Amino acid sequence: MEVRTRFAPSPTGYMHIGNLRTALYEYLIAKSQGGKFILRIEDTDQERQVEGAVDVIYNTMRMTGLKHDEGPDIGGDYGPYVQSERMGMYMDYAKELVEKGEAYYCFCTKERLESLKESNAEGAAFAKYDRHCLGLSKEEVQAKLDAGEPFVIRQKMPDSGTTTFSDVVYGDITVENTELDDQILMKADGFPTYNFANVVDDHLMHITHVVRGSEYLSSTPKYNLLYKAFGWEPPVYVHLPAVMRDAHHKLSKRHGDKSFEDLVREGYVVEAIVNYIALLGWSPSGTQEIFSLKELEENFDMAGLSKSPAIFDIKKLTWMNSEYLKAMDFDKFYALAEPKLKEALGDTDLDLKKIAALLQKRLETLNDIPGLVEFFKTLPEYGTELYTHKKMKTNDEIALSSLEAALPVLENLEDWNTTSIHDALMALVGELGIKNGQLLWPVRTALSGEPTSPGGAMELADILGKEESLRRIRKGIELLKG
Repeated sequence: MEVRTRFAPSPTGYMHIGNLRTALYEYLIAKSQGGKFILRIEDTDQERQVEGAVDVIYNTMRMTGLKHDEGPDIGGDYGPYVQSERMGMYMDYAKELVEKGEAYYCFCTKERLESLKESNAEGAAFAKYDRHCLGLSKEEVQAKLDAGEPFVIRQKMPDSGTTTFSDVVYGDITVENTELDDQILMKADGFPTYNFANVVDDHLMHITHVVRGSEYLSSTPKYNLLYKAFGWEPPVYVHLPAVMRDAHHKLSKRHGDKSFEDLVREGYVVEAIVNYIALLGWSPSGTQEIFSLKELEENFDMAGLSKSPAIFDIKKLTWMNSEYLKAMDFDKFYALAEPKLKEALGDTDLDLKKIAALLQKRLETLNDIPGLVEFFKTLPEYGTELYTHKKMKTNDEIALSSLEAALPVLENLEDWNTTSIHDALMALVGELGIKNGQLLWPVRTALSGEPTSPGGAMELADILGKEESLRRIRKGIELLKG
């Protein structure tokens, strides 16, 4: 049997971390077993749709590399399935259940349902529908339909016994049927509800594994009863525990937690985000933590899924992100870094590739770049205390002496590059009989005006150029004399 999974998001907002993890696990379950991964947009709840949300879904799937394998043909490529474009069939399936006695028409008004909720609210676990319309005869139903009365179609739940289903993560779960409400299958606007369209589409698309959050555990008996009513084989269920901000709170955009888009905007690399999210609820068999998407496809096993909620640790993601940046091919790194460099430095003649090369091993996120390179554009105001460094054995007096000695050497240097600057300064160290740091620390400080910088004296001088480097060293001398 071919394994077939689907990611079926509703376009109701941003792509939060739990959604992306579900998509990733569905993709990996399919790919790890040579199966198919399908994308389906579940847009039957028209009132909750958010403009632009569909594009967010498409862009996220494209950026993360979670490419779907099947869907409507659009110019030789596969588009996703879209429920609102498949509207014609859902009513037919609902009516089939009515004919089988597994569902019924309900003509209750909103006012009556609201009053029912109010009367049931006190002391009730939830407000169940009272089956007011279940006893209508076929003739009464037809008369109301002929009169154009608005209606919904409800699923008729068993009023006794239990429903049991098996879940890969949580094992066997049994629910009393008396706890189940007669859920609506078709709404008054002619659209199917999420639960109903979900089951119909999963069956028609031959979905073998349904992966979703553990908050859907309580709905699963309703899904299984629909499969039973139709005489269809239910899928394998894989319910995932929540992704938490801490031990007591779920991730929530309202409380400032990050969406996938937020993380990308904050300078996290897409591959690092995907890698980290894969480990939120799944444990690989070995000690490896850094996985490419291809390696995840090869190593993923449902046996490694956990029942325990996973805590999203931004510090761990930041560490992983830095590892990805360090290991990245330089051309790829530069493509990511260049926009940040141009944003920070504006129109400049500085060699951005040389600056990027200094940064690559020092970054935690791409958004660190502007703060680390601003001194290339404008020398900041700084105090003489920066010239004092215990480890380098330097202070104001030594720094002034070193800068005054370095200035003429660099002024007379004809070839201006890292190697020639290095050779000239190291020769000067030998002549002066001092420690390397007693010369290089003051030069670096004068060039950057910062307590730390990406790169040492030679690299900074090479990038800044001869004229600007000499100007900054002279300014450092003036500062120390003053």
